[in-house]
Amino acid sequence: MVDFRRWVIAAAALTLFAGLAGAQVQGGGGTGALICAASVAVPPQLRAEGMTELIGDIVITCTGGAALPNGTILPTANITVSLGTNVTSRLLGSSNQSEALLMIDEPGSGLPAVLANTGPSAPQTPCVVAGSVPVVGAGPGGCVQVVNNIAVPAPGSGTVPVMSAQGGGPAANMYLGVVAGNQVTFAGIPIMAPVTSGTARVFRITNVRANVSGLGGGGLPGTTQLLASVSISGSTALPVNNPTPIAGFIQAGLTTGIRNANNTGALSSAGAAFNQCNTVNVAGGVAILQYTENFGTAFKTKTAPTATTNGQTNTFQNIPGVIYNSESGFTTNIFSQTTVGGILTNTSFLGLADYGTRLKAVFNNVQPGVRIFVSVTNLIANTTNATTVPPAGNSTSSFAVLVSGEAVPDGNGTVPALLPSTAVNGTPGATGIFELTPVGGSATAVWEVINTNPTSNETLNFGVWTAFTANPGNNSPALGTSTVNMSYAPTPPVPFSAAAGSAASSTLTIPRFADTSTARNIELIQICQTLLLYPFVTNQNGFDTGLSIANTSTDPIGTTVQTGTCKLTWYDGTGKFPATGINGTDLTKEAAVATGTVAVNLASALAPGFQGYMMALCNFQYAHGFAFISDVGARNLAMGYLALVVNNGSISRPNAPSSETLGN
Repeated sequence: MVDFRRWVIAAAALTLFAGLAGAQVQGGGGTGALICAASVAVPPQLRAEGMTELIGDIVITCTGGAALPNGTILPTANITVSLGTNVTSRLLGSSNQSEALLMIDEPGSGLPAVLANTGPSAPQTPCVVAGSVPVVGAGPGGCVQVVNNIAVPAPGSGTVPVMSAQGGGPAANMYLGVVAGNQVTFAGIPIMAPVTSGTARVFRITNVRANVSGLGGGGLPGTTQLLASVSISGSTALPVNNPTPIAGFIQAGLTTGIRNANNTGALSSAGAAFNQCNTVNVAGGVAILQYTENFGTAFKTKTAPTATTNGQTNTFQNIPGVIYNSESGFTTNIFSQTTVGGILTNTSFLGLADYGTRLKAVFNNVQPGVRIFVSVTNLIANTTNATTVPPAGNSTSSFAVLVSGEAVPDGNGTVPALLPSTAVNGTPGATGIFELTPVGGSATAVWEVINTNPTSNETLNFGVWTAFTANPGNNSPALGTSTVNMSYAPTPPVPFSAAAGSAASSTLTIPRFADTSTARNIELIQICQTLLLYPFVTNQNGFDTGLSIANTSTDPIGTTVQTGTCKLTWYDGTGKFPATGINGTDLTKEAAVATGTVAVNLASALAPGFQGYMMALCNFQYAHGFAFISDVGARNLAMGYLALVVNNGSISRPNAPSSETLGN
């Protein structure tokens, strides 16, 4: 079996080697003015719902320039990236320093280098000062860099200019960016020309996150571009070719749908219907919630799993240029010392997300008396088929698990999972379910993706069940329709506002999303009704019709007793005939027919002069009718018939044998 994750990472590394083999420090004669060009080698697909999407790495490649004398303090420049939306990289303190990172000459990439411990083979060294406090750049008071001409060992000749820290030691080659609105600026970046023809100085900018929510509308999917404007200014201003590279393509990342419990078709637009008078357990299921990614990397794990770690492990992802296809970016702990001044206190991993992609369902208008359950994991096909837990390591099986909140961070290698509920009436097979607790008629379920395959568009199915005890006499469960909104998580207004979530923050979790969902009907609690048809009713030409309606919800097999009204509608070929209702003693108005009673009256009293047919809609489930037609006094002609029961729903008594149904 091909390990796609390793293949993707290896392919990215090979691309890096092929494209940046000259990204190393070499010496030699001048080759003209120093000039730079910006590019994004692989612009990623960005989720249009995302508030913290990782844009593609911006690589600034500089060539030419003149050599500087040994020991010269290197001039510096400010490199600024501007987007058409807010930069939302995590802030690390009150100074707006962020996880956005600039690296010089691909340190730690393993690319060839002229000298050991220089350029690509140099250690990853942060720009810090005494006390390991990150500083803004290599200017005065910062991590000042100087030219250090190093002799090339035999059989070569001459010297190679490399950067070194002032006073000795390795050069700082990693710098934090400062975020301000739609910009991130890397201030005081040392500029040393590569000089020699065929070589280049490379600045890589990574861990830049953007709020692209709302930018993906219009055009065909994946054609909306996010541009990054790159400028180099300050004491050393440099021209930049291609200053506005494409940093990503924006398109909606998620499509949602609601299927019936058997997953054989779409759920009715009215929702799954349940009768108020019939007790329901969880066995049958309500619906399947379906979440489909619109491109292969729309679902991501927290970090890229390996053969020995899962996708929730706080691991290093620190090879420049490698695409990890995870919610985390370039991940390192080299800036993780406890510091003073409120800049970087107890931060463990730069670039680390708080969790993998999360999906949520928000149930609203859940009726009093209704219990609601969801599956703990995604399902294979329908509400009776749970997904097998995938093997440890870098499995690409699609798998998600219920978690305890929208923005509760993962632990190191673990997710805050909820356990399956205790089995209740008819828990379906081996499918683990969990009961949600509605507050104010609302309840939320959140699942986290912990295994995914970046090479395919995946669909994750989650089951929904309901349960309630029928007590229609007390209007329980209450009548009404429950809805569900399906989206990424977390989203505003809880646990953050839309304004806060769309800006850089030092406290909010990553990733964050805008809510683009719409409410859909999922469960309908409807009144129990019986529709009776009296095909012929007359009180003309000396005849009259006696009418009766029996409420038979009281029986010897334990049917739920019900009381309701019956509304009579009369049809005589000219439209509805004016009439009122029935209640057993007073047939002049609509009123309740008690369980175990029979309401009777004459057509002449209800609809004088009428001849046609009549329909009685009774708000209880087991109504039966009888009509008796005769001449006045029943001296010459009399006949009777049972009213027809029009099947507008289930007419089977739940406690009767399955073969026994109600007829007329």
